[in-house]
Amino acid sequence: MCPPTYFEVRDRKNPYMRAPIDRDKAQRQWDALRTTLQEAGLKVEIIEPVMDLEDMVFAANQVFVGHHPTIGKFIFPSEMRHPSRQREVPHYVDWFIRRGYHVLALNLQGECLEGHGDLLWHPDRSCIWAGYGFRSTLRAIEKFSGSMQDLGFSVVPLQLIDEHFYHLDTCLRPFSSEAALIYPGAFSSEALSILRQKWRRLHELDRSEALQFICNGIVANGRYITGHLTDRLLTILRNEAMEPLLVDTSEFEKSGGSAFCMHARLD
Repeated sequence: MCPPTYFEVRDRKNPYMRAPIDRDKAQRQWDALRTTLQEAGLKVEIIEPVMDLEDMVFAANQVFVGHHPTIGKFIFPSEMRHPSRQREVPHYVDWFIRRGYHVLALNLQGECLEGHGDLLWHPDRSCIWAGYGFRSTLRAIEKFSGSMQDLGFSVVPLQLIDEHFYHLDTCLRPFSSEAALIYPGAFSSEALSILRQKWRRLHELDRSEALQFICNGIVANGRYITGHLTDRLLTILRNEAMEPLLVDTSEFEKSGGSAFCMHARLD
């Protein structure tokens, strides 16, 4: 995680973005999220924030993290669509290098790939779900797919069609190898068909729920950490034997992100 020391909204990168940010409130909300993750049994490591990198707090996007039996821990650095976010990537890459991660660089030739915003591991590591259409591009996903196939991992492209769900992590949340939370309206008909074939239980949200970033929660040891809790989500979590943990992320929602956007899983 990265503290929100310099977090603010400077420009419009997605339909949600609006200023001003209450930075003190944002810090309290970030502290609460960090504490909740720790209370859910996770260890939290910190990367230091950098002045003038206002979106660095959204730690899901700068690299894609994985592990391979032969090469060990690895990352794929992102190629962010917006120049202000491109400057975050070297700081994250350096953080991972200093902790022994192998860097697998791609020559994307101007194409975009935005880390765990658009690249989500299936819980059993049988594949990687890859969203494209607004931030990551199909050409970048295809290049990434080639590299991952060399390591024995398959990549499944999913086209996003609603700009309010510009990253895959805003509209798809795997719970387990059998169950996931989804907003169907974010996907092309082909992508939706692929998703419905993969999961035994695909729980669907309506648009009003999805716009509250309910799919942008964090699964942690039988808990679901979310910024909002509706009756439908409560029923879904009960059926999946998961405990809801509510953490206010309203200041970060002003920038188009919530809990999942603010963390990167290192395992």
